[in-house]
Amino acid sequence: MSESQEGSPSKGEGPSTSKAHASHALLVSPKQKGNPALKAVSNIPWEFDESILADYVMGPSSCALFLSIRYHNLNPDYIHDRLKVLGNKYELRVLLVQVDSPDPHHALKHLTRICILANLTLVLAWSAEEAGRILETYKIFEHKPPDLIMERSDSDPHSKLVNALTSIRSINKTDAATLLSTFGSLKKLATTSKDTLSLCPGLGPQKATRLYNVLHQPFLKDKSSKASKSKPQASTSKS
Repeated sequence: MSESQEGSPSKGEGPSTSKAHASHALLVSPKQKGNPALKAVSNIPWEFDESILADYVMGPSSCALFLSIRYHNLNPDYIHDRLKVLGNKYELRVLLVQVDSPDPHHALKHLTRICILANLTLVLAWSAEEAGRILETYKIFEHKPPDLIMERSDSDPHSKLVNALTSIRSINKTDAATLLSTFGSLKKLATTSKDTLSLCPGLGPQKATRLYNVLHQPFLKDKSSKASKSKPQASTSKS
């Protein structure tokens, strides 16, 4: 462990110095000395800072309070006191809870209510190592763009065709890729016979029948035929 990870700021360092460190180091409150979770924080630098109000500061706008279920059961007012001191500071406020009790449900229900009222994000860890990795991940992704976890939309024509074919039951991406590489286009695929489709590797008669039926069913129902069926016919009587 490096000196920057072990030591707290020197007497000459003030809050402005700590803010400068916030861009590259996880700031840790001295209250967390001895927390086994810190042993799992090995991929980023961290250092103690007496000026922070939270247990951990992952960035200028994000912080975390650490709490174990066992400690909460013994000191139920602890989290309330910490939140009073923290106030409304920070945009992202994480309550990192280590589940170390065999029956945590009642405590978690109570903590969930607190998080809703105090604008906290509740994150659970089942070991000290997992808690450390969670803190580490928050710090690593501090400056990462949100599109890393956003759903990606496939805009190229090939991807759209694959998505359309896989919407058919039992047709997977491998089947779709095989069909497109074999026939070359959706037009040729739609004009192929059912028997020819079943000869494609991995397809078989059942998948070929489903695909053929989907490709050959009309997009719109014939309204004229539907209307003729529902129209009452005049009865004829014998004179």
